[in-house]
Parts: sequence; structure tokens; C-alpha cells
Amino acid sequence: MIKFESVSKNYGQVKALCGIDLSIRAGQTTVLIGPSGCGKSTLLRLIIGLIRPDTGSIAIDGILVSSEILLKLRRRMGYVIQEGGLFPHLSAQKNVTLMAQYLKLEKEQIRNRLKNLVELTRFPQDRLACYPGELSGGQRQRVSLMRALMLDPDVLLFDEPLAALDPMIRSELQADLKRIFKTLKKTVILVTHDLGEAGYFGDRIVLLKEGRIVQAGTLKDLVRSPADAFVTRFINAQRSPLEKILESGASGNSMGAV
Repeated sequence: MIKFESVSKNYGQVKALCGIDLSIRAGQTTVLIGPSGCGKSTLLRLIIGLIRPDTGSIAIDGILVSSEILLKLRRRMGYVIQEGGLFPHLSAQKNVTLMAQYLKLEKEQIRNRLKNLVELTRFPQDRLACYPGELSGGQRQRVSLMRALMLDPDVLLFDEPLAALDPMIRSELQADLKRIFKTLKKTVILVTHDLGEAGYFGDRIVLLKEGRIVQAGTLKDLVRSPADAFVTRFINAQRSPLEKILESGASGNSMGAV
């Protein structure tokens, strides 16, 4: 579905990506993960054309991404960012339907699509008239997801969409997103820094470091057959604090002293 060939991107003296070769399969969820500054969000912005590569090429469904066809390609993608990125002066409903109205779709078509998306994302119908500032963080992300899905895109791009949410809301949205991915069978590329989240969503995980791909595969591949010492260090660093506390307690330390 999406293919990177020898893609590099620099920001001044900073090398964000260094000769990336990557193929993303249609109908699967690919998770990009790695430390801050490793290039994962840059890959996402290249796909949607917010930035252009310095070298190499990107093809979507066999079509090379270029300025001439960028707007057409963007309409085949939905993009969800951290905290939603909603327009604060528009209601939830107007945020969702903005592009559909701009493209002059039939009112009945827009109304039916909105109804289906409200049901799919479990967004409260009576909150559609509210502005983003009147919604909870989880509700804002559901609005952002509906907006991304409004034109029924082939590709969904998520840039750490759950990072700013509290744990309970995040857990609920994770479950809903996984259900939606399974229902829609879209090509999904999701950026996260959380290995547990990557394993929960990802058919394939791509681990990056300093603008290069270190290893790609399932979570089991990374855990059982790490490509190098960095993969092992990254996995060990992602072990939850609770797991470490429980291990400490099992070895004879008092949990009450923690």
C-alpha cells in the first residue's frame, strides 16, 4: 500500500531519516515506535505530504507522492494527532463534516455518514453541538477520529493519539480503536512510544533509532529474536513500574517501603 525507497530527511544539521526502505501492507496495522527524535512522526508527515523528502521516493498504492497529486492523495487518508487538533471555534459536528461540506457532498449523504460514525465511535449524540473546549479528552479524540473517517479513506494515520489521556480513558479508547480497525479493515499506521500499545495494535512493529530502522516484525520477533543490543535495551526500558515493583516484592523487599 505504501512504499518508501531510500528516503532521507534533514532539518538543518539534524538527520531525521537516513535512507529508509519500508513497505507497509494494505489492510494491516503498522506501528512505528522508538525513542523521541527517532523519525517516526517524520515518516507519518511524509506520507500525508506535510513535508517532502530530501532524497528518495514514496509511493501510495503504486502512485508516487508529488505536489501535483498531493490533494487527491490526501483525500484517501485520515489523520489523527495528539489531543485531536480540532478547530476550537467549530462544534464537534462541524469539525467532523467540514471537509465533506467543502467538497459539496449531498446533505443526506453527510447526515447518514455522521450517524454511522457516531455509532461506530460510540460518541454521545447529544454532544455533537458542543465545542471542543466543552468536551473531555476522550470525546475530543473520538471527534478527531470521526473527522478522519468522514471521507471513508483507504489509509488512517495516527500520531500518538492517546498519549495525553489519563489511563482509564486511554484503555477504553484503545479497545474501541482496535474494534474499529478490525471492523473497517483499513491500512493503519500508528506512531507511539509505548511498546505495550504497539503490541496491542500492531500486526507489524517497526522500531527506529536515529532515523534508521533497527528491526521490523511482530512483538514476539522483537522480544525473542532482537536484531541487536538496542532492541533488548528498548524492550527492557518499557517494562512497567508495577511489574518492577512486584518483582522487587517477590525477591523479598517490602512493597510498603516503595
